[in-house]
Amino acid sequence: MNGKKIAQVGLMAALCYIGFAFMKLDIPVGPEKTAFHFGNTFCVLAALLLGGLPGGLAGAIGMTIADLMTGYVTSAPKTFFLKLCIGLIVGLVAHKGFKLSKSHDAKYITKATIISSACGMLFNIFADPIVGYFYKMYLLGVPQDISSALAKMSSITTFVNAVVAVICASLFYLALRPALKKSGLFVDVRNTN
Repeated sequence: MNGKKIAQVGLMAALCYIGFAFMKLDIPVGPEKTAFHFGNTFCVLAALLLGGLPGGLAGAIGMTIADLMTGYVTSAPKTFFLKLCIGLIVGLVAHKGFKLSKSHDAKYITKATIISSACGMLFNIFADPIVGYFYKMYLLGVPQDISSALAKMSSITTFVNAVVAVICASLFYLALRPALKKSGLFVDVRNTN
């Protein structure tokens, strides 16, 4: 990665951090908590703008730091893994599957953006509760029945966060893409990964 790409990843990581640390609503769930937040929105946006690995790293770094700073310390390793996977999936679908960096008509770009975002968030809807269940039970020593109940409860916020992320990240990308192209700041992911 060159200096420009590192700066872009850092900027998107900061947005992911802000999206979770300051744009969230904590919900107590027994001895733990879950949250409605905008962190996933910026994780998906990073993958759309920068590609899978850089976008995934931005989401993983930003949201892991947010976990460490906002009382979700025990979730930090799980967050790093899941957000990295979200970025990789969104980037793979968007840039390898749909070739989103190439010039296409607006309808194609809209469809590709929404489908790519949805693929990453669909992964998260299933993976977050499952990984969370095993993570809490086997690594944190939480009893099975409590781990199961926590996974079920957090799946609601995971679903809502996913829907919000698909809508918002798609809207942000579709608004930013023409402006970035016009200003010469659009990243051609095909030449940078």
